[in-house]
Amino acid sequence: MENSYLWLKVLHIVGVVLFLGNIIITGWWKNMADRTKHPQVIAFAQRQVTVTDWLFTLGGSVILTIAGVLNVHTSWSYSMKWLHWGIGLFFLSAVIWVVILIPTQIKQAKLAAIFAETNDVPDVYWKLCRRWNIWGALAVIIPLSAIYFMTFKMQA
Repeated sequence: MENSYLWLKVLHIVGVVLFLGNIIITGWWKNMADRTKHPQVIAFAQRQVTVTDWLFTLGGSVILTIAGVLNVHTSWSYSMKWLHWGIGLFFLSAVIWVVILIPTQIKQAKLAAIFAETNDVPDVYWKLCRRWNIWGALAVIIPLSAIYFMTFKMQA
């Protein structure tokens, strides 16, 4: 039992690192590409946002969710308040991704495919960038808060 708990904990941490590492670094690189105002650089970065989200954000969240659920079933109880906070915050971040960030990224990617050829970044792209940056920052802060509850097992 103890050994399975530790292996599941390792997998859970790997999932967290992949998930949070990607959303933080992707935000950084996308913003740096946008600052160049160079259409081909922005378009390339926008394509990479999509690729890395599929590989690392989604992959990491699947790993951390599966390992976390298995560990709760083997080692903890869902009645613990710190677990409710951690799961709730993670779920809230997921809602922001599904409802706001992914649709925004899809629109940006479609625009980027066009302006990579035309060399003209339209104003609507920059408006979408502001939305992506604001909601993306929130989608990073929320799971970082979940780490607090999950690590310190605070009852809040």
